[in-house]
Amino acid sequence: MIISPNLRPDLRQLALSALALTDPGAKVLATSRLNKDSFGIDRLAELVSNDALPGRPPRPELISPMKVKQRSMHTPGGRAALVHALAHIEFNAINLSLDACWRFAGMPEQYYRDWLRVAVEEAYHFTLLSEHLKTLGYAYGDFPAHNGLWDMVSKTKGDVLARMALVPRTLEARGLDASPPMRAKLAQAGDQAAAEIVDIILRDEIGHVAIGNHWYRWLCEQRQLDHRSTYASLAIEFGAPRLHGPFNFEARRAAGFDEEELLALR
Repeated sequence: MIISPNLRPDLRQLALSALALTDPGAKVLATSRLNKDSFGIDRLAELVSNDALPGRPPRPELISPMKVKQRSMHTPGGRAALVHALAHIEFNAINLSLDACWRFAGMPEQYYRDWLRVAVEEAYHFTLLSEHLKTLGYAYGDFPAHNGLWDMVSKTKGDVLARMALVPRTLEARGLDASPPMRAKLAQAGDQAAAEIVDIILRDEIGHVAIGNHWYRWLCEQRQLDHRSTYASLAIEFGAPRLHGPFNFEARRAAGFDEEELLALR
């Protein structure tokens, strides 16, 4: 394994600084500047003293997934609640991408480049959803949300192999499955703008899951592990959720899952 000397030494620190920010707008702006020199080292020194990771605003209130109310898509509030849930997922996705970049040292340069690019795209998704939420008369934080995605990020903080296996190629891959029915609900409810945002997210998330698949298999090769049996073991060890259909096989195939993995889902 060769670590390129061209990787800016402060990129992982900059990712940490963006991860520590609590204001969503500031986090989006900092993330968009990760590959630019305009994000200063003085600001970095101030931010990394924040021990509470990830940085998040006081709202939304975080509750158990079992307590999240199901709302009717036939009401403006119900549609806004769904858009808000999507925005919260994308906000967490910004954090998990930044964490993947900052937390794990010693990976090839392309690993960090990949996850910084993912963070920028997740920030774009969050911006699209939060701006659309405003057109519905609401703002990010107005509805309670759950923290299931970040819970698995925390569980896998000690091993990059487990992180790649169980976050991008498990939890984020569920987004590939959920997108088509979610888009259909929004379009049927008359919210074509939100449906088109879901199209953008699905397009980009295929690439994000593919990055997770790539680095998971790369790590398996480095450790001389079988990627299928290792995944099954990690899913049990870390308590990954059982996967239930319907599955978006076309999107999963495009994201790099092999035919044996897809057959197992059936």
